[in-house]
Amino acid sequence: MDVDGKTVLITGSTDGLGRAVAWRLANMGAHVLLHGRSRERGEALRDEIRAAGKGKADYYHADLASLAEVRNLAKAVLQDNGHIHVLVNNAGLGSGPDVNRRATSADGHELRFAVNYLSGFLLTYLLLPTILKSAPARIINVSSLGQQAIEFDDVMLERAYDGGRAYRQSKLAQIMFTFDLAEELKGKDVTVNCLHPSTFMDTTMVRLNNVPPMSTVDQGADAVMNLIVADEFGRRSGLYFNVMDEARANEQAYDAAARARLRELSKRLTGLA
Repeated sequence: MDVDGKTVLITGSTDGLGRAVAWRLANMGAHVLLHGRSRERGEALRDEIRAAGKGKADYYHADLASLAEVRNLAKAVLQDNGHIHVLVNNAGLGSGPDVNRRATSADGHELRFAVNYLSGFLLTYLLLPTILKSAPARIINVSSLGQQAIEFDDVMLERAYDGGRAYRQSKLAQIMFTFDLAEELKGKDVTVNCLHPSTFMDTTMVRLNNVPPMSTVDQGADAVMNLIVADEFGRRSGLYFNVMDEARANEQAYDAAARARLRELSKRLTGLA
C-alpha cells in the first residue's frame, strides 16, 4: 500500500510503538489520526508532525477503559474523516507493577480484557462501514506472544484473579477476533492481520514492569509497517505473525466454536448484539 495521502488511525499512538509507527507513516505522507489518553502528549505530537511538513496529523482524546469514550472516539473520527484506509488497534495495558490487583473498567469489565480487547472490537465495528467504503484497506491488531486460552465460565477472572493471565487471554482474544473478522470480510478488499511486534521493547510499559528490554521500538515498528505497506498483505488475511514471521497462535484461536462464543459475548458486552 502506498500510504501517501491515505488516512490511518492508530490507537495508543502518543508513546512507544504507536508513536514510532505514526512518525513513519507521517514521513511517508499519510494523514495520521493519533489517539491517546494524554491530551498534552497527543497535541504535542500532532504539532510536531504538522511542523515537519510531510504528512498530516490530528489528535483524538479517549480513555479506552470506557466504552462510551470508544463510541465518542469513533463518532469524532467519522465526523472529521470520510475515509479510513488503515486501522491499527495498538493501545493496551501490560501487566504492570500492580499486576495481581484486579481492576475494572468504567463498564465493570476486567480492565485488561476491556482495554486490550473489547475497546478495539467495538471501535473496529463502529468504523467498519467507512473502512469498507475506503477499500482497499487494512486492519492490524497488535497482540502478543503471551496468550492463554479464555475460560468462558470466568472470563472476567472474578474467582481467581491473575494479572498475567488477564493480559494473556486479552491478547488471545485479539487474535481470535482477527481470524473471525478476516473470514467475515473475505472478498471485500479489506484484510485483517495481527502480530506480536517484538519481545520486551524499550517502551514505558516494559520499564514499568522493571524488565530489561530485549528489543527496540524500531524493531516493533518494522513489523507493524510490514503489515501496513507490504503488497502481499493487501491479499493475505487472517494471519498471525511473531514479529516478521508467520506463526501459529494458541490452539483456541483455531477453534471455530470458541471464536463464535467469544464473538457473541463481545457483541453483548459492547452493546452491538
